Amino acid sequence: MTQEKIQDAVYTRRYIYNFHYHLIWVTKYRHQTFVTKELADEMKVILQGVTDDNEIVIEKMEVMPDHVHVLISFPPSKAPTSAIKALKGRSAFIFLKRHPEIRDSQDWGGHLWSPSYYMSTLGNMSKDVVENYINNQKYNELKKRPKGR
Repeated sequence: MTQEKIQDAVYTRRYIYNFHYHLIWVTKYRHQTFVTKELADEMKVILQGVTDDNEIVIEKMEVMPDHVHVLISFPPSKAPTSAIKALKGRSAFIFLKRHPEIRDSQDWGGHLWSPSYYMSTLGNMSKDVVENYINNQKYNELKKRPKGR
């Protein structure tokens, strides 16, 4: 008997997961930092390297002059805050080390990114579908039981 695989889910020995997070963060003081294709592409390469080292998968990414959008996935054993810390902290360290002229030209206090961020979860089912599924569990279980119990 073969089980049907869940579309877009990641299968490991210990668990199956289907987590997708939309994450946005901005440069410190919304400075226009990634103004050339070369700088934006360099940040993409840095972020890809960070994810490769931290069990994070980038599904989509765009680096804008003053902010970054990523669609990421990572295992349930990793806390979302750990993923954010890795992405923002490591990328800032690497980028500013490579570009001391950018670090020194701004009054950023040595920081590339603002401390804030936006994060939302995505799934292959809407919140309404999941709520209805949960709400109907007891009703469906009662229908399966033999009468008289």
